[in-house]
Amino acid sequence: MKNLPKSLLIIELLAALGEPVRLRLCRLLESQELIVGEVARVVQLPQSTVSRHLKVLTDAGLLVKRAEGTATLYRLVLDELSPGVRAIWIAVRDQLHDRAQFEEDSRRLESVLAERRTDSLSYFGRVAGEWDSVRSEMFGRDFTAAALLGLLPREWRVADVGCGTGNAAELLAPHVREVLAIDQSGPMLDAAKKRLAKHKNVRFEQGPVESLPLEDESVDAAVCLLVLHHVADPAGAVKELARVVRKNGVVLVVDMFEHDRPEFRRTMGHQHMGFSEAAIDSHFRGAGLGGRSISKLQSDPNSKGPSLFLAMGRKKKD
Repeated sequence: MKNLPKSLLIIELLAALGEPVRLRLCRLLESQELIVGEVARVVQLPQSTVSRHLKVLTDAGLLVKRAEGTATLYRLVLDELSPGVRAIWIAVRDQLHDRAQFEEDSRRLESVLAERRTDSLSYFGRVAGEWDSVRSEMFGRDFTAAALLGLLPREWRVADVGCGTGNAAELLAPHVREVLAIDQSGPMLDAAKKRLAKHKNVRFEQGPVESLPLEDESVDAAVCLLVLHHVADPAGAVKELARVVRKNGVVLVVDMFEHDRPEFRRTMGHQHMGFSEAAIDSHFRGAGLGGRSISKLQSDPNSKGPSLFLAMGRKKKD
C-alpha cells in the first residue's frame, strides 16, 4: 500500500470497500483467482467497470494480481494481506448478509469455472476441442438437447402451462401425441398459434395456471416454465398442475432461485423474487407429488437473469 499515515490508510481502505460491487468482488476473489472477463461475467457488469473496481481494490492492498500470457489474474489472498488490512476485511466480510445476491454470484461462478475447465480440456486435448468447434459450426449448439426429447414416450399428452409464444410446445410437439398449450393471455396464444401452425397435434386453451381448463388426471405431464413467479399463490398453482396429471404423471417446473432484483416487480410484474429450494419442495410436497428433485440449471455466463432451477415430481399412486 501507499506510504501514508495509518489513519489515512484505513480511510482509504474503507472507501475502497464502500461500494457493494467491490464487496462482491472481494468475496469472489477470496474463493477463486479470476481474470477480468470472468469476474465481469459473474457480476454481470461491463469489463471496463470491473477493471476500474479491481484497480481500486488492488491499490488499497486488498488484491494481488499476476500475469499469465496476455491475461491478468486477480486474487484476494488472506494470508498475504497486511495485518491491518486482513483484520478490516474479515470484520467487513463477517457482516455481509446479502445472501440472495451472493448465492447468485456463486452459481454464475460455478458456470464460469465449468466453462474454463471445458476450455482447458479443449486446449490440452486438441482433437476433442476441434471436434466440439466443428460440430457446433456445422449443426449449432442446441441440437443435442432437442434430440434428447426423443426419449419422451410417444403416447404422452403434455400440458404446456403458461405457454407464452410456444417455444416449449414447439420442442415437445414432434415427440408426443398431443400438446395442450395453455395461457391466460389472448395475444400470447395468438402468437403461439402462428408459431405452431404446422404442428397439428397442438391444442390451444385459454386460462390461468390457478384454474386450468383441463379435467382431472387428463395429461401425462404438466410443464410450467418461468410462470410461477407471476402467480399470487404458487402453492395453489402447483396443486393445480398436480390435479391435471394422471397417477404417476410428471409435474415439471422451471423458475428462478431467490434473488435480490426488486426492479423485476416494477418492470415485469413479478409477484415473487424467486424461490428457495425449501419453498419449492414444500409446494410439491403439499401437492402430493413424490419422487421430488430440484436441480440447478447451468447458467449461461452471458445471461443477465437470475439462476434457474428445474423441479420435478410425480403424482403419487393411491
